[in-house]
Amino acid sequence: MDSSTGSQDEQFFLTPRHLCSYLNRADAQTLFYDPRKIISRETYEKLTQIGFRRSGSHLYSPHCSDCNACIPTRVPVKEYEPTKSNKRVLKRNKDLKTVIEEACFSTRFYNLYERYINLKHPDGDMFPPSTDQFKTFLLSPWADSFFISSYLGKKLISVAVTDRQQHSLSAIYTFYDPLELKRSLGTMNILNQIRLCAELNLDYLYLGYWIKANQKMSYKVNFKPIELRINSQWVKVETS
Repeated sequence: MDSSTGSQDEQFFLTPRHLCSYLNRADAQTLFYDPRKIISRETYEKLTQIGFRRSGSHLYSPHCSDCNACIPTRVPVKEYEPTKSNKRVLKRNKDLKTVIEEACFSTRFYNLYERYINLKHPDGDMFPPSTDQFKTFLLSPWADSFFISSYLGKKLISVAVTDRQQHSLSAIYTFYDPLELKRSLGTMNILNQIRLCAELNLDYLYLGYWIKANQKMSYKVNFKPIELRINSQWVKVETS
């Protein structure tokens, strides 16, 4: 990392320019919170509120000098109203059993993760998957994490890696059976997370970054209302 910025209490490191994972450009930069510092729940939530995300034990935010395509998104849960499409997804998945499980490595979870990466993202920067990648990408010793797991009978078909914060949940990553396309499992998991937020009386579900030009991220703005962080402010927007 080539530079640092911040106060005595909060220090950040900016990476050299690197290939963007989302757009066809080679001049992306990422801002990391100092990984040597102890990350409290308060610090984590504060950084989440200004657009940072967790990857393993690291907190990061895109910090490109001439691009602002990566827009943080969140659902204000107490105002959320399910759309007709949302209701159809829930109806299609009524036969699934959904449970909360410990965020940990196991063969059961890893086999589904490996299958998902191999079939869904063979051209992505996470291919090929590995057990070390699973552990360092999804798990963290300091985050209050859990898995929202969905089963068809005894078969695990979906896992939503989720972090609990004082006022919110953060959707870290979802992996699922890529052959179950008709179920819209990615959307189903967000609906499960919204429902859990409501049960816990939390304010927001953070969905990570939305990029308008990236079709794979279009689902993130299919929840109403949705808030985008634009020019350092959370703005409620209408989406079609």
